[in-house]
Amino acid sequence: MKIALVNDMATALAALRGILLKVPEYEVIWTARDGAEAVAKCSQKRPDLILMDLFMPVMDGVEATQHIMKNSPCAILIVTASKEQYFAKVYEAMGYGALDAVDTPVLERTDSPEMATQLLTKIARIGKLLKPVAGNSKRAFSGERYPNKKSDSKLERRTSIVDVPLVAIGASTGGPKALAAILSQLPLSFSAAVAIVQHVDGQFSSGFVEWLNQQTSLPVSLAVGGERLQKGMILVAGSNDHLYLKSDLTLGYTKHPINYPYRPSVDVFFKSLSEHWKHKGTAILLTGMGRDGAEGLGALRSVGWDTFAQNKESCVVYGMPKAAVELNAAMQVLSLEEIATTLKQKFG
Repeated sequence: MKIALVNDMATALAALRGILLKVPEYEVIWTARDGAEAVAKCSQKRPDLILMDLFMPVMDGVEATQHIMKNSPCAILIVTASKEQYFAKVYEAMGYGALDAVDTPVLERTDSPEMATQLLTKIARIGKLLKPVAGNSKRAFSGERYPNKKSDSKLERRTSIVDVPLVAIGASTGGPKALAAILSQLPLSFSAAVAIVQHVDGQFSSGFVEWLNQQTSLPVSLAVGGERLQKGMILVAGSNDHLYLKSDLTLGYTKHPINYPYRPSVDVFFKSLSEHWKHKGTAILLTGMGRDGAEGLGALRSVGWDTFAQNKESCVVYGMPKAAVELNAAMQVLSLEEIATTLKQKFG
């Protein structure tokens, strides 16, 4: 994997380079000391992955991410100090296309080995995302997909009478900005439950929910195992495990499929809804790298859901919605504004 480093601190660049040297497959092809230099170098020699700092002179990491994803798109991992203090900046960068964020390893810190391991783990995961999913993706969901599945007929009869309008949304690269554009338009009187699966590391889920709460008038919280979906509330997947709906209509988390690179998986959640939700709902697949969610959207369409995919023009990365269109999983392809308008007309 060809990797570029963008950081204005010489000590940080040295630490990052030293960590990457431990993996023979990783090659540092250039470094930059500010965002403007990174934009220029990326246009000349595009890497597979950029490790991007947030705070730099001339041009910060957010603006650099925006320019790079517009002109020379590639995978970007935010590597910055004290990310917990700057969640707004992290999610602004993710809104423009950064995939994830991690603390900058500091050589003299006692926890530097753990920080280095965390960085390498995230890079390895991104490496998997850059490769096509091998074989038929349906095979990734064979076996024990949804544990604790019950077939009690009394339970089925009891849960089938629950009538909560449901909006399910899946998103990845560029998702935070797309979600904010939609959720900010929903009124307090919104009459549907909303469930969101955004590809984001579980350690950022609390900060992500905090950030989303600032973008919408509706209450946003992490989805907790055993919880039920409720009208007028937004629940967000909050784990590196996959969110799914159980047969008793409560939410849960599962590790399966273990080797699936997209975590949490939109496909796992959408497919569980197609199996257990007894009423027609609305499912939306937003901007993102790869194909996660396309098959799940198709499964929901096959059982009568209204299914929408974000259009190419408004996507940061037209991967997941494109896959859904290719599978004929989306009833309509809409802009973010059109999606928000449709939801307000249906449930506002």
